[in-house]
Amino acid sequence: MILGVGTGSTVNCLIELLPTVKLAGAVASSQVTEDKLRALGIEIVDLNFAGTLDIYIDGADEVNEHLQLIKGGGGALTREKIVAAASNKFICMVDESKSVEVLGREFPVPIEVLPQARSYVARQLAVMGGEPVYREDFVTDYGNVILDTYDLDVSNPIALEKELNNIVGVVCNGIFAANQADVLLKAGSNGVTTLIR
Repeated sequence: MILGVGTGSTVNCLIELLPTVKLAGAVASSQVTEDKLRALGIEIVDLNFAGTLDIYIDGADEVNEHLQLIKGGGGALTREKIVAAASNKFICMVDESKSVEVLGREFPVPIEVLPQARSYVARQLAVMGGEPVYREDFVTDYGNVILDTYDLDVSNPIALEKELNNIVGVVCNGIFAANQADVLLKAGSNGVTTLIR
């Protein structure tokens, strides 16, 4: 099996266990993850040659009861969204602190933007009621910048995800609603709860 592997602190715990699992290889959702997998001797497979993946495992910054997510705190949102879309099953692992009623109230929506369009996109986000904050000293794997956007109305995540993607200059945004998680593993004081969409 070729496994899709996400990015972030939660997934880092999983990565350490992967050498004990029989894998044909892994598709990484970021350069950081790719480097960690290589260091453990796990073969990296280019998604263009992997076909459809059986499973993609990743974490999230926020998750609601519909298994819709905000991701991108680590800046890998575009690659994460691509690998998730190319997988039959998206398993999301979080601790209970990431569970929210409404997305975006505590954690900003990360938006990957072409560098030339940063100011324009920021103005459009402000018109939508958002407060974009440029993530300084950070460049994505694709050479783009991130606007962490607070105060957006995420009460309809699917509609907002689409609306944000329609802004010229936006590469991708961190709302995973149209293609949300299939399985949520939520760790809490009473153990791990499994939710299935």
